[in-house]
Amino acid sequence: MALCGTACAATAATTPATAGAAAAPAAVAGAIPPAKQVLIDKILTLWHMESVGLSMLQAPVSDAVAQAKVVLQGRATDAKRDAAMTDIVNEARKFMEETTPTVRNSALKLIPAKVAPLLAERFSEDELKQMIAILESPVKQKFEALLPELQKSLGEAVATDSGPVINPKLQDLKQRIGMRLRAAVTP
Repeated sequence: MALCGTACAATAATTPATAGAAAAPAAVAGAIPPAKQVLIDKILTLWHMESVGLSMLQAPVSDAVAQAKVVLQGRATDAKRDAAMTDIVNEARKFMEETTPTVRNSALKLIPAKVAPLLAERFSEDELKQMIAILESPVKQKFEALLPELQKSLGEAVATDSGPVINPKLQDLKQRIGMRLRAAVTP
């Protein structure tokens, strides 16, 4: 799953040019008062909603790579498995690099028509201003910067704590899945 994380993270960062792409069409979405539209455009710029599309793209690619790894487990020598996985990961990375701009552009094109009207309908101007304050908050930014460290710390602690119980069960599950796969493909 980390496979596409780098490609998505590298491409998910919105440049000033793409940030404006979400805001500009929103202004022509219609029926939203101009003052409210300005607030919504600012929220859409700060929020990076295009990452939803990128996540949708990343999930099946990560699943395909994970399934390939499972299929190769026990069916190929370590060297052949590793070489195949290297090729598969490179193909998946190339796919992500090629398709990410298309998905991002689609999301940026659709956000003004799909997201902006909902924000306008469900939030007052005062609430939109509060959202902007939250999204721009230095405390929020500090917290988000800390999230990877928090996740790593907790993840390592959970792995250490539950690993002795979970790992044997996980290995057993992998073996049972492998046996089912071998049985299904063996003539």
